[in-house]
Amino acid sequence: MTALCQSPPEKLAETLYLQLRSVGLDPERVLHTNDLVKGDDVFVAATGVTTGALLRGVQYTDAGAETDSIVMRSCSGTIRRVSAYHALE
Repeated sequence: MTALCQSPPEKLAETLYLQLRSVGLDPERVLHTNDLVKGDDVFVAATGVTTGALLRGVQYTDAGAETDSIVMRSCSGTIRRVSAYHALE
């Protein structure tokens, strides 16, 4: 059996599509908020690994690394941005 990471991209996509179908999932279904999260008190935290539209990716410095995170809570409507500095040995 060939490892998935060694397969050509189109074969990998087909393999993953068939695997999802085999367990009853529809890879073409558009998911909405209530499909992903149910409840009145949702807490979400995310940290950027690579830079994107919402978060900066990890920035390495001589002293260590800087990360950019966001923390959100639906119940209170709180949104926090966290810039953290990490010493790397």
